[in-house]
Amino acid sequence: MNTLQQPRKREERNVISFLEIVHVETGERQVLAEFDDLIEAPNWTQDGERLIYNQRGLLYAYEIATGESKVIDSGYANWCNNDHVLSPDNKQIAVSHHTEEDGQSRIYVLPLAGGPPVLITPMAPSYLHGWSPDGRQLAYCAERNGVYNVYTISVVGGVERQLTDVPGLDDGPEYSPDGQHIWFNSTRSGLMQVWRMKVDGSEQLQMTFDESNNWFPHVAPDGNTVAFIAYRKGDVEPAAHPPNKEVEIRIMASAGGPSRLLVSLFGGQGTINVNSWSPDSRRLAFVSYKLK
Repeated sequence: MNTLQQPRKREERNVISFLEIVHVETGERQVLAEFDDLIEAPNWTQDGERLIYNQRGLLYAYEIATGESKVIDSGYANWCNNDHVLSPDNKQIAVSHHTEEDGQSRIYVLPLAGGPPVLITPMAPSYLHGWSPDGRQLAYCAERNGVYNVYTISVVGGVERQLTDVPGLDDGPEYSPDGQHIWFNSTRSGLMQVWRMKVDGSEQLQMTFDESNNWFPHVAPDGNTVAFIAYRKGDVEPAAHPPNKEVEIRIMASAGGPSRLLVSLFGGQGTINVNSWSPDSRRLAFVSYKLK
């Protein structure tokens, strides 16, 4: 979610959306479907058969084999944004839903097959990004007292735990598959860059040093590769990730080192806000756009 903008109203951007996958080794792109509307942020299911995306506040499951999309019943959580994550066992999905009373984003959990949502974070705004591999914790970006930091909370709710507390915006927290680290992005060094820390918030380490603004690090299921979206320096303020920009999806080794270009596209907000790696770690799903 763009933490420096008000949540979009239900009237969506005037764009055509392309649901795509890219093969990481070859860079070959494949358009799966075209939508005459805004869709965002595909999650790849563990069986490799479906992609979960959001559209006009609702969640949909796209069947790769048939090309059909079916809505997921999310009950009253009908204003979901692009911050949604599947549980490790793929039986549940956690969503960030803007509540009707104040329009602020809060985190809810519901069955992936559809069903009533359960509120996890009463405090708002809270934007979900990660689910721990053991299924017990959620990681998210939240504004508290005018500052955005990284927090974790039990999947059944309770007291949240603040993990970052330095000047600048910290966003996009996501667990590594081994459960040892949380990857995130931060403006603390000036530009938005990718960082990594222990799950208790210790040993916060900068992982990218590019002359770009890097958002939303996503670790592949095998733990070896990290994908992120990069805005050109000067195109955006470091703390903003707007739509309708020429951007890049880049990948790097999770151990560190230089990144390499995987895809250039027109997109940004909505392209890969959440983890969209295939289960075999060989492909990445994303959304590109074209203005009408």
